[in-house]
Amino acid sequence: MKTVEPKVFLIGETRILEDELEIYLNHVGASEWRSNAGTDPEKLIEVMGRLCYRSFKPGLNPNVTKIREDNKEYLKNIIESKHGSVMEHPMFNFILVDVSRVFTHEIVRHRVGVAISQESLRYVRLEELRFWMPSCFRDHAKKETLMRMLVKKIEYDEKFQTRLARFLGLDKMKSFKEKKEFTSAMRRFAPDGLATTIGWSANPRALRHIMEMRSYPGAEEEMRLVVGKIAEKVRYKYPNLFQDYETEEIDCHLCYKTKNQKV
Repeated sequence: MKTVEPKVFLIGETRILEDELEIYLNHVGASEWRSNAGTDPEKLIEVMGRLCYRSFKPGLNPNVTKIREDNKEYLKNIIESKHGSVMEHPMFNFILVDVSRVFTHEIVRHRVGVAISQESLRYVRLEELRFWMPSCFRDHAKKETLMRMLVKKIEYDEKFQTRLARFLGLDKMKSFKEKKEFTSAMRRFAPDGLATTIGWSANPRALRHIMEMRSYPGAEEEMRLVVGKIAEKVRYKYPNLFQDYETEEIDCHLCYKTKNQKV
């Protein structure tokens, strides 16, 4: 058994093909337009917003005589006017490591605007079981006795998996199909709390909603912990896009709040 801490890696983001964007801007008559956005996702949202109103420059649309030139101010207006559809274009790509299957069972309930790829226990045989311990166990008045009980249970589950693998002779099986069949069956006896890995991608509109819902004090503790780490990364990396959020520490976790809910 190994005690672990959930980890969040931001490994990818939507990139703009600048040469194709230039061709479009020439086509629409805005070849001189430039954005001061610090990242491609923030720039992409600006492009998609401006094309809706042909607002790359004054006069391009006769109804538009003044434009917001600063990306931060432009996205601020997008957020406050709840023009959420243009925020669905970029995607952020994460790998969430050492999160429990309790966590993954909950995060997959958010299906709109996300993509999910999870470590498969049909193929990945369990040996060392990794666990994150909830604070209610770690902070309990009788934590020493309680932790001994919990560790004993996890160690039993771990030994059961390795004994079962030896009894079935998985290492000697030549047929991968047969090995996969037994590995898949064995996972049914593994606890939901074991740590796993999941690839998770979300567009900014979906992510904003998840940040608000899953950092709320009523959410499950591990969910609050992991979503808080995601929120910390995107607020630092894309400050214009998440500029309206305020934080409040509640029960040792940050709660992310905005007056612009459900953009």
